[in-house]
Amino acid sequence: MSPAQGPRVRIAHHDAKGFTLIEVLIAMTLLSIMVVLLFASLSICSKSWEKGESKITEVNEVAVVYNFFQRYLTSAIPLWNDFNDKGGVGAGNQSEVIAAMDAEEKTFSFQGKKQSLQFVSFFPASAGRSGMQLFSIESFPQDNEQLIKVTLTPFFPITEGEVWNKEEVVLLKHVSDFTLSYFGAGGEGGESSWQEEWLAKSEQPRLVKISINTTNSIYWPPMIIALKGSGSVSSEVLATSPNESQPVEGSE
Repeated sequence: MSPAQGPRVRIAHHDAKGFTLIEVLIAMTLLSIMVVLLFASLSICSKSWEKGESKITEVNEVAVVYNFFQRYLTSAIPLWNDFNDKGGVGAGNQSEVIAAMDAEEKTFSFQGKKQSLQFVSFFPASAGRSGMQLFSIESFPQDNEQLIKVTLTPFFPITEGEVWNKEEVVLLKHVSDFTLSYFGAGGEGGESSWQEEWLAKSEQPRLVKISINTTNSIYWPPMIIALKGSGSVSSEVLATSPNESQPVEGSE
């Protein structure tokens, strides 16, 4: 090597390590697809959960209403409220009640109309309202919708100075139609048939048909409730044990 050429410099070339731009783009695309699929799966699961919860609520709502009628309407007791005046159960003071009894002003406990119903049944002691109660069921409008309301009133005589402890409970909301019909004899010796009203009678119907439709398009099958009690019982039996939660003996 001649001095004019000088020393040679050897440069070592190392292979560069890393991802190319194409590899990065492919990885980001795959990651985006996975995230989209994950969120879609979560959304489907969430909607399925909400639909399941909604269906369970709807089924429970139907079951609660059916059990209410099956429990209390089935065991309705035929009674006369001959301890009250024209105003109904609990109306008037003691002197007015006595005057009404003397005038034989009394009504039968079971009164049925096309969209309202009242009957007497027992409440268990565990409910805090033990003894016989007058159940008044009707539909009424509230906040641009129809509700089915139940009013509970004790069904036994009160002494002077006492007041009835009434309680109102909403049985069902979002109601579009509530219709009742009654199966029984139209009069003495008459044939039994379905009737839209059951008024001014001295005995209970054999069957009560309850038809309910709601605004949320849930199908409510018609409920046909068979009443155990037939005939009538005078309310004089209440004077001995008005708060007992046992069936009244002597009902026909």
